[in-house]
Amino acid sequence: MYKNVLQAIDGIEIYPIISFSIFFLFFLGLLVYVFLLDKKHVDMMSSIACGKEDEDTTMGGLRQ
Repeated sequence: MYKNVLQAIDGIEIYPIISFSIFFLFFLGLLVYVFLLDKKHVDMMSSIACGKEDEDTTMGGLRQ
């Protein structure tokens, strides 16, 4: 039943192509972003979780 309804819509075949193109371009852009990301920034961000325990990095520096 649904197959017949979708086939009756003019121009419906373009929507899967558009959605795949958006999906592909998003992840291609994300891949390019990751490869062009500054390595110093990645190292700094990865060391934040392993910082000293006496430094309060949560809640904007506010202690509770």
